[in-house]
Amino acid sequence: MAAMTVEILKEAMSRRPFEPFRVRMSSGDVFEIRHPEAALLIRGGLYIGLPSDKDLPERAVYCALLHIAAVETLATA
Repeated sequence: MAAMTVEILKEAMSRRPFEPFRVRMSSGDVFEIRHPEAALLIRGGLYIGLPSDKDLPERAVYCALLHIAAVETLATA
């Protein structure tokens, strides 16, 4: 398995038009990023705002770069 890099995540987040994608963790957890403002990329990983029933996320999860196993584009309808 190739190591995840900041460049891979940066490319996924900067596509225009934005293409929603999922982050698959080594633990098996999966997080979907459906809007570019729902994630914050930092040198060591990614903060992802978790959806809520309100307009803004109420909490976020930190995904360490070391534990991101895959980044997959979501199929668009």
